Amino acid sequence: MKFGNLNAAYLLWVVIGLGLFYLWAFKKREKEMEGFAQSELLAQLTLNFDKKKQKIKTAIILSAVFLCVFSLMQPRWGFYWHKLKRKGLDILIAVDVSKSMLATDIRPNRLERSKLAIKDLTRKIKGDRIGLIAFAGKAFLQCPLTIDYNGFLLSLDNLSVGIIPRPGTSITAAINEAIKSYKDISKEYKVLVIITDGEDHEGDAIKATEGAKKEGIKIFCIGIGTKEGELIPIVDEAGKKTFLKNREGNFVKSRLNELLLQKIALSTEGSYVRARGAEFGLDLIYEQELSKMERRDIEGKMAKKYKERFQIPLALAFLLLLVEPFLIPLRKKSE
Repeated sequence: MKFGNLNAAYLLWVVIGLGLFYLWAFKKREKEMEGFAQSELLAQLTLNFDKKKQKIKTAIILSAVFLCVFSLMQPRWGFYWHKLKRKGLDILIAVDVSKSMLATDIRPNRLERSKLAIKDLTRKIKGDRIGLIAFAGKAFLQCPLTIDYNGFLLSLDNLSVGIIPRPGTSITAAINEAIKSYKDISKEYKVLVIITDGEDHEGDAIKATEGAKKEGIKIFCIGIGTKEGELIPIVDEAGKKTFLKNREGNFVKSRLNELLLQKIALSTEGSYVRARGAEFGLDLIYEQELSKMERRDIEGKMAKKYKERFQIPLALAFLLLLVEPFLIPLRKKSE
């Protein structure tokens, strides 16, 4: 047996309290009657009063109240199998995990701010499947499309710079990984959100975008960083904080490439948003674009559906309250 509303179990205290009240009322009445007349006279006055039937009458009332509380707890037993159905989109989020995401032009840094924004998004989506792609010099599927948002968040927490050994930034690899992940899924419901500074050191992102468009993938881009650029803080082998240098020994500045991200988004009828401190842009994309997109019916796995049985105790309670005044008279039959 299962219960749909265990919070109603607290109302059992009402049954206990009512029982204690009846007990107190019976004892009080006996005391008052003892003070009213002597025991011999009292016995004659209450000759036709049946205490046993009074107790049965009280037990019926308490039972009826108990059954009402039991009904509110929504008892369930017996079950049948049914297919879970939902309406939703498929949303893949590709997050840049190259060293440039350590830049602090957005606090605490680009990567950590991105992770916070994605966590906020998971609180809004309902029924949509969500997946995670990590990319730097290459890309891999960190979390497949799922409605297990807790599992998704665990994968998100594990994102860090250096998780992909190959350095650099390849938006092309992220798009190609999304195309591979969306294989055998209907074209109308595919979304890819790319969070990056827009640097693309390898491949041809525009060509990859054309392949995504053919597969029906809408790409939304969030540009993170500034056009002026920002130095990339790192910790050296001695544990000292310094800034990333190139092979020539010059400090590396990570600059936002908005033009590339705008081209990628617009070519698939998506949109581009530049992330800022207060407004990251992921909420804006969801509210203005994703939330308005058509959802599809998706059949899920088989699940047990327990049968509601609250009607049985409720019917018994009403029956007891209905017949209680008529079945048990409190006066003894005259001999």
